Amino acid sequence: MPVAAMSGRTVIVVGGGLAGLSAAHTALQGGCDVTLIDKEAFLGGNSTKATSGINGAGTNSQEKNKIPDTPQIFYEDTVRSATGIKKGALPDNAWYELGKVLSYESADAVHWIQKSFGLALDATSRLGGHSYPRTHRSSSGGKFPGMEITYALIEAFEKLCKEQPNRFKLVNRAKANKLLTCPQSGRITGVQYEKKGQNHTVSGHAVVIATGGYGAGCLKKGSLLEKVRKDLFDMTLPTTNGKHCTGDGIVISQDIGAGTVGLEDVQVHPTGLVNPKLPNERTLFLAAGALRGEGGILLDNEGNRFCNDLGTRDYVTGNMWKHNKAPYRLVLNSKCAKNIAWHCAHYCGRGIMFKYAHGNDVAKIMGIKPAALKATFDKYNENYKNDSDPYGKPASFYRGTPWVMDDEFFVAHVTPVVHYTMGGLLIDDKANVLRADNKQQIPGLYAAGEAAGGVHGRNRLGGSALLECVVFGRKAGKSLVDYVKTVKADAPAAAAGSAVVITIPQADGTEITVKITGSGISGGAAPTAPAPAVEAAPEAKTVKEYTLKEVAAHNTESDCWVAVNGQVLDCTEFMNDHPGGKMAIMTFAGKDASEEFNMVHDKNVVEKYASDCIVGTVKPTSKL
Repeated sequence: MPVAAMSGRTVIVVGGGLAGLSAAHTALQGGCDVTLIDKEAFLGGNSTKATSGINGAGTNSQEKNKIPDTPQIFYEDTVRSATGIKKGALPDNAWYELGKVLSYESADAVHWIQKSFGLALDATSRLGGHSYPRTHRSSSGGKFPGMEITYALIEAFEKLCKEQPNRFKLVNRAKANKLLTCPQSGRITGVQYEKKGQNHTVSGHAVVIATGGYGAGCLKKGSLLEKVRKDLFDMTLPTTNGKHCTGDGIVISQDIGAGTVGLEDVQVHPTGLVNPKLPNERTLFLAAGALRGEGGILLDNEGNRFCNDLGTRDYVTGNMWKHNKAPYRLVLNSKCAKNIAWHCAHYCGRGIMFKYAHGNDVAKIMGIKPAALKATFDKYNENYKNDSDPYGKPASFYRGTPWVMDDEFFVAHVTPVVHYTMGGLLIDDKANVLRADNKQQIPGLYAAGEAAGGVHGRNRLGGSALLECVVFGRKAGKSLVDYVKTVKADAPAAAAGSAVVITIPQADGTEITVKITGSGISGGAAPTAPAPAVEAAPEAKTVKEYTLKEVAAHNTESDCWVAVNGQVLDCTEFMNDHPGGKMAIMTFAGKDASEEFNMVHDKNVVEKYASDCIVGTVKPTSKL
């Protein structure tokens, strides 16, 4: 990927998910130096959890698959979804223009990922609310689409940080808590962040807010989500969000006058996956919408359908609540599962989906008679044959017919989960953040991804989250490249008698602090801390061998070992930093997780990110 240089133009991206990474790569392609700040130990955010793919209308992949989709059809689907159950009540923030940008630039977004990062994205699925299959993923499988796409951008950015540390910097475990502005012009001059209990500042000519949404607030009293949707908060719903999704970027932008839109618009997804061993767990994995797109059907506790399985998310969730016959199951027969086999295998490996050899087995676990399940299948087949679905599902959307009892099935217990927040910072069609009072641009401030509001109206279509990240991340990147060309390359201005303290992260992990006052730089550059004394190299670790039986003894949250590809890892401390959440590791506490690990990770991940966790190797021929 070509990387230009524009002398003295530094931009700051806050948030290392797909939106922030898309903005960062677009900015560096435009010649800017980039500092990326993220409050977690690892980049990726919720983007890595996206399970279905990225939408695109009129793409090369669709053309090869003879799918007659267009941006206009996609836009019309988006508008229908956006109005949701509150038709005519869209906020007055040029939403339709944002939706048009999302739809009409979707193909370019997919092509940019394919061309710039070498991903296939050659398979498409039709998700709920879509007129055509347009949600792209790679047919080879191997990772969830969000993980595949986001990791590609992460690896490319980390490589640049190593190759050109004077231009590209990454600051992890750093929570942005204040935006710095010039008192005279009001333009953005930097970011203050907290790291290891201390505040630091870094200067820049522009800032992108890409900190994600606030869905994790359903787990925390006093959160932004509780303030804007106390009704949902009081329902004590589970969530698919990582703990970092607390709306930090929205709040610090509001502190300098940024407007917001639609903060009350919170999406409750219908298919969070319930682990039967942990029925009260409140952070759940999501059952990809593509499971229903490939033919999966939703059944109530009596084995009956109750809605159009491919309706929009708000429609399906609303019907689950209205119907009130939980527990609900998502069921795929062998023909449906074949088309999304990687997902099914992954969920089964995590113990949140189960394979059954016959319909009688499915009926048994549901607590119903086989005849009741057979009647549902027979009716479904008849609906397909006559194109007479009672819930309005077109026969052309059916998959896996005919459904028969003598078949293999994949079944999961699903429940509504807080998934996505449509509300966020008020932006225009170029990702500029607008003021709350006069709707004018805040010079040098941009937003993208879930931190931005209004792009999806009141309800988001599946597959449009990753798309929004790329489309508006790139918009932010392009806009700031144009903006910084107009800003003087000198240091940020400071009012007389005031001072700006700028902390500049260095490649070796140290930091340089510069104090700028209204009369210029005082003091001069000095390290924030004395250089560490030279210490003797640590002794090499003694590599011990363990049997799998010994590993199995370490199976609690306070003592958690996992075997991966012949190595034994002590994940007790690491699990709190794991991007997939603590439960992603606890599921395999005391076990060999190699098969499931290799489904979603490259084999170099342990050495790259968790080498300190290695405590030994698995003894050859060891078995439980």
